[in-house]
Amino acid sequence: MNDFFEDLKVVELANVLAGPAVGMFFSELGATVLKIENKLTDGDVTRSWKLTSEDKNKNYSAYYASVNFKKKSVFLDFTSEIDKQIAYDAIKNADIVVSNYKPGDDKKLGFDYDTIKTLNPRIIYAHLTGFGTDSKRTAYDLVLQAETGFMHMNGEENSNPLKMPVALIDILAAHQLKEGILVALLKKQKTGEGSMVTVSLYDSAIASLANQASNWLTAGYNPKAIGSKHPNIAPYGEIFDTADHKKIVLAIGNNKQFKLLCETLNILDIISNEKYSTNTNRVKNRTELESLLNQIILKYQSDELMKLFIEKDIPAGIIKSVQNVFDEKESQSLILEERTTEFEGLTKRVKTAVFKVK
Repeated sequence: MNDFFEDLKVVELANVLAGPAVGMFFSELGATVLKIENKLTDGDVTRSWKLTSEDKNKNYSAYYASVNFKKKSVFLDFTSEIDKQIAYDAIKNADIVVSNYKPGDDKKLGFDYDTIKTLNPRIIYAHLTGFGTDSKRTAYDLVLQAETGFMHMNGEENSNPLKMPVALIDILAAHQLKEGILVALLKKQKTGEGSMVTVSLYDSAIASLANQASNWLTAGYNPKAIGSKHPNIAPYGEIFDTADHKKIVLAIGNNKQFKLLCETLNILDIISNEKYSTNTNRVKNRTELESLLNQIILKYQSDELMKLFIEKDIPAGIIKSVQNVFDEKESQSLILEERTTEFEGLTKRVKTAVFKVK
């Protein structure tokens, strides 16, 4: 599976997260990925995005390493005709170019689609923008989270709006661009023609609002911050403390699961209570229900409770830190390690391609 694209050549002109994540997707699956970085700015800006605990003398950060696996990186100055020609020569033999220039910058540098397709008519030119091809706004994930509804919905009921702790809009846009590239590869296989594939972070974010968008568009409900709770389901997202000071979440999606929950916790009187007999009623009375459940769950040890929930097929989970997650054996197969001349010492990151094809 990891050599599925072994004959594919990708030139990556993108930096930060979304574009490089696309390049890494193909490198994970065996493609040859040449990452071209700007010599005048010391390369991809994320090389300098270091934690205070990182070695300041290394020329990369953990952030940079997260989406730059199995790539060959070269530093070029596109104001130099010699360096520009090096990039052009690579593109002539490539299948895919990934870029994230601001509109206009690609033409100014000579790396826009019209120029590139004269060098390689069969090229698939994949271009990420922030707010679309007509906007020159600088687009960071935080700004997109703010302007597409995510921050407004995220947080506790009385807290300030919060960004998600992962640059999720970048990740979503990367997935959109990968999908577009794969469609373009199918088109090329059928017709022999290249394509230009464009994706904006803005469109990717809006497309990912999913049921929250429909809550407004269909039901007239403007989503707001309610913590981890689900606006349509209860108990779903409420956080409960256990006797050993762990925190557990429940994701009860239907009446059958709610009945099983009550039977498992030996609170049969709640099942017959009309206030909790249907999901609609549970949503309406979720605060009281949360209080009742919390009193019961607080009596259990987390391991004991999770064993019961798993046996009864009741959707629940213990809240874990990232460190806890990577202490689990299930996560070990998802770690990619690399030791190259590019990276001094061993670097680790998680896979971006976790599907299986048989």
